[in-house]
Amino acid sequence: MSTFNVAQARARFPALQQPQIYLDNAGGSQVLDTVIDSIRDYLSRTNVQLGATYNISRASSAAYDNAYQAAAKFINASPDEIVFGASSTQLLHNLSTALDFQPGDELILSKLNHEANTAAWVRTAQRFGLTVKWWSAADATNPVCDLDELKTLLSDKTKLVACPHASNITGTITKVKEIADVVHSFPNALLCVDGVALAPHRQVDVKALDVDFYAFSWYKVYGPHIAQLYASSRVHSHINSLAHFFKDDLPQTLDVKLNLASVNYELVQSIPRVVDYFGPDPASTWAQIAAYEEKLQSILLDFLNSCSNVTIYGEPSSSKDLRVPVISFTVKGMKSQQLVEEVEKRSQLGFRSGHMYSYRLLKDVFGLEDVEDGVIRVSMLHYNTEDEINELVRVLKEVIPQE
Repeated sequence: MSTFNVAQARARFPALQQPQIYLDNAGGSQVLDTVIDSIRDYLSRTNVQLGATYNISRASSAAYDNAYQAAAKFINASPDEIVFGASSTQLLHNLSTALDFQPGDELILSKLNHEANTAAWVRTAQRFGLTVKWWSAADATNPVCDLDELKTLLSDKTKLVACPHASNITGTITKVKEIADVVHSFPNALLCVDGVALAPHRQVDVKALDVDFYAFSWYKVYGPHIAQLYASSRVHSHINSLAHFFKDDLPQTLDVKLNLASVNYELVQSIPRVVDYFGPDPASTWAQIAAYEEKLQSILLDFLNSCSNVTIYGEPSSSKDLRVPVISFTVKGMKSQQLVEEVEKRSQLGFRSGHMYSYRLLKDVFGLEDVEDGVIRVSMLHYNTEDEINELVRVLKEVIPQE
């Protein structure tokens, strides 16, 4: 495997050509130059309604269709198994509205979820009188989606299990394939995985994972501000169409069933530029990214682990097999936002504090008293440099009280 070239990668992101050091990437990555160019070119030349027979509409429609092909291939799915939307939150709400439920159905929801993969199902349970079972975690600082705990919750009444592929707070990677095997041992149970925190760091293969539903956000994978939902073709019969009645005679792809209106054309058609970024051998590119990000997170984790007054939430090791570089922590006797502001006074480092829409995780699992202040989260991507993370450690040494 060749060595990852961070300078070459950084040259592809215009936003990085300024003093700000971006360490809030779990909230949204920076955007590739070719994506920006593609959006501008589309709006300049082919910004028309799709589906007409005149030349520009044909070109626009072809670009849109090409995006579905590329986006599906990106996760090893078929184009009729994916749909684009404004956000993962919106797409999961659409799915929860369209999915068939029966009286007595049970839903199992992980406490490690971002609220996007919880709220939709809680509201559905309330509407239809379904039972919600909470899949919690025994370890208050390094919680995982524990398989043994899940087995105690599953039953013949289970309709859906919802969990993250990686927590957007802890960065810990969930063993999704093992979970899928257990879930699917119950014939009526479906597995819905939130891949938002994992997709910027690892190659996703929905067929290998054997999930029923998988959502992630392109704006966290170097692209435009849209999201994507996968639903396996084997479960399409469980999904009712939200489309206008006169679309009933169209092939009932996921896009037809769940896309309430045409999704943003200029953003969708730029997706192939993101896919192109990974080159002719994406598996090798992803492996290089994972190895490089392991180096980055080891710099920060080695320092945090040396501080007796710091609590790390998530996998304490830097192993790329166990975590992605989303690192959250608190400092004893110090508000999280206070630390962020002290760092900002001294540097161009940008990261944040709070619950990051994983409120239940911070309150019910971590047991934090001030959930709004929450944790300090530093989230890195492959375009960050070792010098940037060393600078972060240098400033943290000034800010964190010595014990």
